[in-house]
Amino acid sequence: MPTLERQDDVFILDLGDTENRFHPDWLTSALAALDEVEKAEGPRALVTAAVGKFFSNGLDLDWLFAHADQHQDYVVSVHELLARMLSLPVVTVAALQGHTFAAGAMFSLAHDFRVMRADRGFWCLPEADINIPFTPGMSALIQARLTPQTAHEAMITARRYGGHDALTAAVVDRAVDEDAVRRTAVEIARSQTGKAGSTLGTIKARMYATALNSLRDKNNPLG
Repeated sequence: MPTLERQDDVFILDLGDTENRFHPDWLTSALAALDEVEKAEGPRALVTAAVGKFFSNGLDLDWLFAHADQHQDYVVSVHELLARMLSLPVVTVAALQGHTFAAGAMFSLAHDFRVMRADRGFWCLPEADINIPFTPGMSALIQARLTPQTAHEAMITARRYGGHDALTAAVVDRAVDEDAVRRTAVEIARSQTGKAGSTLGTIKARMYATALNSLRDKNNPLG
């Protein structure tokens, strides 16, 4: 389950040490953590990190297939997490120490910056291979945060990007050694703590208005 701690002015949201899939309880925990970060006062920033082989493998497909009648509500909750991170009024940095796939990759894109391990692990949008189309909100998020060419390749081919390739394609902002991933993310976050507040929130809301409107469409989340 995600946990939140504070190191001076930098909050650390630790996603866990498993595949960190988006089980409904997991989503509730993550959203509660974002509430705490948003409600805090003064300079602050957020780093999202994990431990082990995975940053996140995205949707909890086992739970979803067992609760097909809750499909739409589940997608609304996932969209809420993506929208909240994308619009959070603090600078956010994802520390990608391991595999970052599907909705986990989209969650990473909702952060302002991404730091990835250079030598191992992949960032990937595998939906074309697993026959799960992107929702309109997910498509809008991806296209808002990647260049048109990279978004096209990532979404159409399900390419697996290693750290150096992800950096070249501007999927991530830094590719570093394993032991430097979290440290580098914290350094970036710490340098931006003074930006937190309503002005930053407004800038993000206006910059990503199209994606946010699509992610927050509860009437037709599946398109």
